[in-house]
Amino acid sequence: MTTNARPRRKTPEQLRSHRWFGVHDLRAFGHRSRIRQMGYGPEDYAGKPVIAILNTWSDINQCHAHFKERVQDVKRGIFQAGGFPLELPALSLSEPFVKPTTMLYRNLLAMEAEELLRSHPIDGVVLMGGCDKTTPGLLMGAISMNLPAIFVPAGPMLRGNWRGQVLGSGSDSWKYWAELQAGNITIQDWNDIESGIARSAGMCMTMGTAATMTAVAEAMGFSLPGASSIPAPDSSHPRMCAESGRRIVEMVWEDLKPSDIMSPAAVDNAIRCHLAMGGSTNAMIHVVAIARRAGIPLTLDRFDELARQIPVLANVRPSGRYLMEDFYYAGGIRALLARLQDVLDLDCLTVNGRTLGENIAGAEVWNPEVIHGLGDPVAKEATAILYGNLAPNGAVMKPSAADPRFLKHRGPALAFESYDAMAAAIADESLDVTPDHVLVLKNAGPVAAGMPEWGMLPLPKKLLKQGVRDMLRLSDARMSGTSYGACILHVSPEAAIGGPLAFVRTGDVIAVDVAARQVNLLVPEDELARRRAAWQPKPLPPRGYGRMYAAHIQQAHEGCDFDFLLGTQPLPEPEIH
Repeated sequence: MTTNARPRRKTPEQLRSHRWFGVHDLRAFGHRSRIRQMGYGPEDYAGKPVIAILNTWSDINQCHAHFKERVQDVKRGIFQAGGFPLELPALSLSEPFVKPTTMLYRNLLAMEAEELLRSHPIDGVVLMGGCDKTTPGLLMGAISMNLPAIFVPAGPMLRGNWRGQVLGSGSDSWKYWAELQAGNITIQDWNDIESGIARSAGMCMTMGTAATMTAVAEAMGFSLPGASSIPAPDSSHPRMCAESGRRIVEMVWEDLKPSDIMSPAAVDNAIRCHLAMGGSTNAMIHVVAIARRAGIPLTLDRFDELARQIPVLANVRPSGRYLMEDFYYAGGIRALLARLQDVLDLDCLTVNGRTLGENIAGAEVWNPEVIHGLGDPVAKEATAILYGNLAPNGAVMKPSAADPRFLKHRGPALAFESYDAMAAAIADESLDVTPDHVLVLKNAGPVAAGMPEWGMLPLPKKLLKQGVRDMLRLSDARMSGTSYGACILHVSPEAAIGGPLAFVRTGDVIAVDVAARQVNLLVPEDELARRRAAWQPKPLPPRGYGRMYAAHIQQAHEGCDFDFLLGTQPLPEPEIH
């Protein structure tokens, strides 16, 4: 990864931080005296770009456990390039631990990122993230603030291991939990898997939301070439961090901002990358939100249009066989994008000042078993957007991770009003259920619950013992990108606001045809009208952030951003008095 020098467009007096430090008045005296209080002098900051490092490290964020050290590498690069780094802690969204879901707080991180940059004497920013919602949250805030910004991805963890078998985070958790429920492995086996599945700092090493969104960030132009593929423990990772620190200083002088990088073509490149990687269904929500922060009116139809053109090329779980460590050794994101170069817009500008085409020039695939070609794909399509009377505004499915027999299916619904009701029912081995039933979960969407990853509904224990490992499942929830199965997700509008999903009852017939992009409830309209008339919404949370969230959150097909954060008109700079 090398940087490309561009002409300077700013002078020291034009730096944003000059308003705090460089003027001759009482308030600037206060700023300078307080920076001296921390041991810094004019030699540290005067006439230099002040670079914020938004670090989403915390003691309970396993994906970012190495950020405490990596931030020092970023600072090293900033110092080397003549900048002045200031680390600003930002909301740390740890995917496994934050309940009910990190999705509830993605927009809070985006707001915090934007306001941290607006309120402080900052000229440019390094965004340190990776764990699922941190990538879109940081990018959304940085795009809205529109200061020079570069994204440093956390990188995937090492492969898991159990008795010589490779384990993938998330995917194998679901797999072996089903085997435990079926009685095929022991509690000791399960405990040993628990000890071997996560062996280092870093994000999920399957093609989950973390790997998907960091790749999307790079394909969109926000990371240095190849950065998103580097495993967290690899020595290339701290070198990438230092280079990102050096590069952001030059970006400030060049005045290279997110608005220079974001374009419809850059978004299309990111979507094509996501599809070729067999990326997480969550990308649909996050990329829509990111694009709309830049004033690009992205809809789900664009995902579906491109999904019909771009097959899955990355042979990575859950759609494939390998893990992200293998993907890196096979050539990584640059090699994958090189496979796609005939369908990408190669003229899009990226953070290193070069075009996407320049960044992937010469990239090669070192293991074609891991990164396939367009003529030999892993699967035909990674994403399908379904419509119908059950999902007027769309629903999302990942055909490449489903049993093919469910891609055209008709079966009776087994409907649940809550996750607790569903969990109790599937544990009952006397449950009246067959593999042809469609499990339906309501009230798991944005307004109802913050849209947690409940969409991969666990299979009934009765069926697991019969050897069943997939069945059709439908909900207004999301699912982890590491999950697999015939899951129809993000049903919009959600049940909690009176979407058709609210009126599904056990025994109703649901028809799905993925090729036709249809999902329908086969109930007469007059009966649905009666159910609709009798329906009552649940009250909003009584107070706090949860109430604000439920009152202002948009639906899944709109990106789940807050309605008051829309628009590209810049907010005024803070007054300094």
